[in-house]
Amino acid sequence: MFLLAIAILSLIIWLFLLFFWGRFWLADQKLEPQTTELAYYPSVCAIVPARNEAEVLPISLRSLLTQDYPGKLSVVLVDDQSTDETATVAYQIAQQLSQTNRLKVISGKQLPDGWTGKLWAMKQGIDYAKQQTSPDYFLLTDADIHHNVSNLSQLVAQGQQKQCDLVSLMVLLRCTSFWEKLLIPAFVFFFQKLYPFPWVNNPKSKMAAAAGGCILLSSKALESIGGIATIKDALIDDCALAKAVKSGKSAIWLGLTDLTTSLRPYNSLRSIWDTVARTAFTQLHYSPWLLLGTLLGMSLVYLVAPIVLILGIRDGNWLLTLISLLTWLLMSIAYLPTIKLYRLSWLWTFSLPAIAFLYTLMTLDSAFKHYRGQGGAWKGRVYQNS
Repeated sequence: MFLLAIAILSLIIWLFLLFFWGRFWLADQKLEPQTTELAYYPSVCAIVPARNEAEVLPISLRSLLTQDYPGKLSVVLVDDQSTDETATVAYQIAQQLSQTNRLKVISGKQLPDGWTGKLWAMKQGIDYAKQQTSPDYFLLTDADIHHNVSNLSQLVAQGQQKQCDLVSLMVLLRCTSFWEKLLIPAFVFFFQKLYPFPWVNNPKSKMAAAAGGCILLSSKALESIGGIATIKDALIDDCALAKAVKSGKSAIWLGLTDLTTSLRPYNSLRSIWDTVARTAFTQLHYSPWLLLGTLLGMSLVYLVAPIVLILGIRDGNWLLTLISLLTWLLMSIAYLPTIKLYRLSWLWTFSLPAIAFLYTLMTLDSAFKHYRGQGGAWKGRVYQNS
């Protein structure tokens, strides 16, 4: 009876997720091409925090400097105390494209207490831009993002037409190696489940989220929340920024794209594991109780179906077998749109229980790292929140 009860509960959870949890699994909140020209194209300054990014800049920075945006675009790259040739490479790219008047490279200052490195670099870039041009919008983008040539035009059009002060894209993450194919689409799937995009995009909902690789933010909204300093110590800075903007009664929009992409490689399990473990426990507000709830929840939602299926087949219990098969099928159906976004075979959908098990272990490791004083490590820096 116990196995039957938890099998039925897992099935009910998936029925609820599919039909009542914001249609997150459809992955249908996409930045569609805009054909209507705007009457006015506001000025935009792209802020690019860059710490040891010389390898990717020939692609990413070039894509920014060659945008087809009709309005005024400037780029501020903040060299965040890199030990490679980040600044030199950036200047060389601008010279090759004859865009030295559009790009400014500034040297980042020493990281002060209470700030994360990325946000401190962003603040320096924003402060410089405000002193020079006072742009209408900031494009906050990571140094490893390859922007489609029309990306900025589409972002601005989306913001203007939907009257949003923040427009963000979950860019297409790299999905080439085995471990990327196994784990990267699931990362996007879990993010959508945690923050259903239709609810994020609904002004009447309190749900707020953004994807830090690509955020278009109005200067007005940034000023109204008190600037980047408002979230200066946030490890999950993108969602913290979205929450601050939406709490200020500004509309936000978050969507998917398959045109603008991330260049960051994740060729090994360790590289993905460390990335997830860096902030997983932060997402749980460092709460042991939320951690316990997450472990139980992940087990009930993702692991019950395959385990009970094996037991049902072993014992010849057709009811347990049928319920577990149905649950696993619903799980796979929910995962399919994200798998299609990444142009992978539908067979990958059946791996979701194994993927969830690995992500559960990453979350546990995140908690262990936090208690060992190793949480939030990124690019040679370790951040600790209480």
